[in-house]
Amino acid sequence: MALILGYLLAIAIGLSLGLIGGGGSVLAVPIMVYVLGVPTKSAIAMSLFVVGVVSLLGVIPQWRQGNVSFKTFAVFTPAAMVGTFLGAKIASLPWVSDTFQLIAFGVIMVVTSLFMIRQSTRRIPSSVGAMARHQPHPHHGILPYWLLIPLEGIVVGIVTGFVGVGGGFLIIPALVLLGGIPMKKAVGTSLLIIACKSAIGFMEYLHHVTLDWSLMLTFTLAASIGMGAGIYLSRSIDGRHLQKGFGYFVLAVAVFILLKR
Repeated sequence: MALILGYLLAIAIGLSLGLIGGGGSVLAVPIMVYVLGVPTKSAIAMSLFVVGVVSLLGVIPQWRQGNVSFKTFAVFTPAAMVGTFLGAKIASLPWVSDTFQLIAFGVIMVVTSLFMIRQSTRRIPSSVGAMARHQPHPHHGILPYWLLIPLEGIVVGIVTGFVGVGGGFLIIPALVLLGGIPMKKAVGTSLLIIACKSAIGFMEYLHHVTLDWSLMLTFTLAASIGMGAGIYLSRSIDGRHLQKGFGYFVLAVAVFILLKR
């Protein structure tokens, strides 16, 4: 029964990614830990695999529609991959217990849910990217945009490697506001970035954890089916109408995890 519930929730993860462009991957770890009984570190590694594969599948329709900026990808991704490697290395240190990682994960979930709730009521105009392309990029304090993008890449990468989330809720605003690209292109580009850094994190975890390959692959398949359905439904459903409610759901799960610890 738990296995069936886990697969249904995996489909829900994919639906979220397809409908609102993110958020669902943050549920992969708690589903594996609390529903499927997977140890925390193994669940984080398996989550990285699931998130990476599903994000890569999501890139294909985005690329066909011209919604992937390979130039921005080339600036952001190397730093994000380094950050992911560092995050996974930190997670393998002896003092980093399962409890510590789950508390950190719960905090990240709270931040994610608040971002989702806020973005559902405050939309970044797609024209922001177009305007930015026709103006000099501003300097934010003493740091120019071309340095801020890699710095955020490192931070998001560390979060991905340490707790196993994709970080799209941080990547997309950075690509729009700092990279100067339209929202749709930011979503497509972020999926490619997430796929690459998830791969790095997963390969680093391979040296430290035991994986249930059968469960991981079938979970990935279920999430991929959900992603396909979400992309199809997104043609007729505005995902932002669902984002606020989903954000509150993520917040509730985060509170559950923190109280459980």
